[in-house]
Amino acid sequence: MNVLESKIQRDIIKSLEVAGWLVIKLIQTNKNGIPDLVCHKDGRTVYIEVKRPGKKPTKLQLYRLQQLWNAGIEAFVMSGAEDTINLR
Repeated sequence: MNVLESKIQRDIIKSLEVAGWLVIKLIQTNKNGIPDLVCHKDGRTVYIEVKRPGKKPTKLQLYRLQQLWNAGIEAFVMSGAEDTINLR
């Protein structure tokens, strides 16, 4: 079944907001490849790159994720609301 990435993203946003996260969808930034979502809760900030099941981030997206990790920032690749379980 081919689920649209936009549907997956909406499900992830809803799951996190129900759990008390402030979720911001990043549409355009000054850095291409930055993850789709930035999420805040209780002083914690995480970035989430949303991908359809079985799809991988592009080289540029992996580069940006690595930059975030190197800066000590939590960043994840998620393919569904069930992936948010550790953030709830």
